[in-house]
Amino acid sequence: MLNRTRVVLMHTTHPGNIGATARAMKTMGLERLYLVQPEQFPHSKADEMAANAKDILSSAIVVQTLDEAMADCQLVIGTSARSRAIPWPLHTPRQMAEKAASESDATEIALLFGQEQSGLSNDVLQRCHYHLQIPANPEYSVLNLAAAVQVIAYEWRVASLQVGDDVEEWDYRLATADEMEKYFSHLEEVLIQIDFLKQEAPRKLMTRLRRLFLRTRPDVMEMNILRGMLTAVQEKIK
Repeated sequence: MLNRTRVVLMHTTHPGNIGATARAMKTMGLERLYLVQPEQFPHSKADEMAANAKDILSSAIVVQTLDEAMADCQLVIGTSARSRAIPWPLHTPRQMAEKAASESDATEIALLFGQEQSGLSNDVLQRCHYHLQIPANPEYSVLNLAAAVQVIAYEWRVASLQVGDDVEEWDYRLATADEMEKYFSHLEEVLIQIDFLKQEAPRKLMTRLRRLFLRTRPDVMEMNILRGMLTAVQEKIK
């Protein structure tokens, strides 16, 4: 699963953290690095901290939006250091690595890491299928970015070495992040049209529906059915 996992760093402020992340990735066999609007990259400090992992930096993909970084992914995992008001399926790195190892070989996986000081925003975390939390010392749970990547990359490598014959196979590929976002936009549009979603008082309805469908993880055929149902509702109310 290592070759189908990408590490996505969002709005990284210090170029040294990008280099150290590349080094942490390479030691565990991860090679695909995506950078969403890094403040300074390329940079000599990134090269210095990468040591012999400069090839990871040279092949890193720099994008302007998260959509570009994860559009074709079928499993999106957000790292989070704290609990949220609306809980999401939450796993430790080991649990998540074992779960990822059981995915089909066609499943593209994205591991999202937020800015050093603030982590991932609630909006971004609501676009993830699962949240991942490192069970650090509760009295001092602060990990720097590269250290967090190293912990998770280690578990990814261990799980990849233990993959057996229990890989889950399916008749259709899972819906991608881009397809899920288009579905959520369509769903919200229909719910407003039938006056089920009150724009003046949404009461986190879409957040909870996101959690429901992301937890379900529909395949592309199921997604086409859901979109078709929404279109039929729109035709009916016309």
